[in-house]
Amino acid sequence: MARSGALRLLAGVREGLSLSDQAGALKALPPADQARAARLAAAVLRHQSRADGVIAAYVGRKPSPQVADILRLAVVEMLDLDGAAHGVVDAAVTLTRGLGQKGQAASGMVNAVLRKVSAHPGWADLPPQPMPAWLRDPVAAAYGEDAALAIEAAHQAGAPLDLTTKPGVAVEGAEPLPTGSLRLHGPAQVSALPGYAEGDWWVQDAAAALPARLLDPRPGERIADLCAAPGGKTLQLAAAGAQVTAVDISPARLRRVAENLKRCALTADLIAADALEWRADSPLDAILLDAPCSATGTIRRHPDLPFLRDGSGIPALIDLQARLIDHALSLIPPGARMVYAVCSLLPDEGEAQVAAALSRHPGLRVDTPALPGVPADWITPEGGLRTRPDYWPDRGGMDGFFMARLRKAG
Repeated sequence: MARSGALRLLAGVREGLSLSDQAGALKALPPADQARAARLAAAVLRHQSRADGVIAAYVGRKPSPQVADILRLAVVEMLDLDGAAHGVVDAAVTLTRGLGQKGQAASGMVNAVLRKVSAHPGWADLPPQPMPAWLRDPVAAAYGEDAALAIEAAHQAGAPLDLTTKPGVAVEGAEPLPTGSLRLHGPAQVSALPGYAEGDWWVQDAAAALPARLLDPRPGERIADLCAAPGGKTLQLAAAGAQVTAVDISPARLRRVAENLKRCALTADLIAADALEWRADSPLDAILLDAPCSATGTIRRHPDLPFLRDGSGIPALIDLQARLIDHALSLIPPGARMVYAVCSLLPDEGEAQVAAALSRHPGLRVDTPALPGVPADWITPEGGLRTRPDYWPDRGGMDGFFMARLRKAG
């Protein structure tokens, strides 16, 4: 059942749907099979180019998309996930026959190919799946070819589970990270972990937790969290004692924020509105703007992203980010601070945005960060903070982010 679910997810990605948009596709499966189906689909997407290379050595004619997905799934199960060859091959043949008359005709080929693949040498030596050219070219230009290869290796490895806790909370078995987050290695059912029901923590990548720490919220401060969903930063600000107004254009995504606030016994005012049009009822002390972006820093968590985007939407995002920065600065008084953040690997969405904002706003300056666990080489020349998936390779990496704390002219 889990394999059939994984194939449904992969078909959805081919049709332009993200994995996270397809929860309904697995509703008929038991929870354990839903989780396994999601893991299998993600694994195939992380290794698709490697699997295709192996398959091509044994297939004379390109198979149909459905059969190609069955072959990829079986290859990844056998060569990367150490699945027993006999069971994986039999399951793949059964799935192929289930495709109808054309599947019946292809089942013999699938059986023959996968029996050969099961003994294929050198899987571990194959290079990681490359980023698409629209992303790889600017990443290599910005950080160098070695860094691009290391980022691709981090994407292939996937991401462990990171937690942000309320002050003073410990989680048994979790690795403390230098920046203050906790990390769990290996598969885990989030809702079954100790402290989940008590609201002691929430899931948040270690890099994603840094913008709120960079803002340095203080008890009683009035802070707006613009483009707030999924809400991890809202929870951080509220846990620090700030009076938080969380603004997001999506009511559905805000409902998820509300659920997490309730679970964690934290409070914030939630407002469904376009951040470009929203204005506060009373003066703000600070703003956190986690702007819409290409999300290219999150591929280790979202391996479907390279298959769903072609880079064509980035210019519009860059324009939107600039307008959001300008509007957010208009909401705070002189001398107040704002953190601008994007989960992007592209300097045009990060470093270049801050440089452009400084040129548009005389007197605006960047506060160079001094955060625990942040080494000097993460700090950019203009005083921002850049994280990359290849950082902390011995710990499991982190998402790619850019963030900067801007101080309005006093």
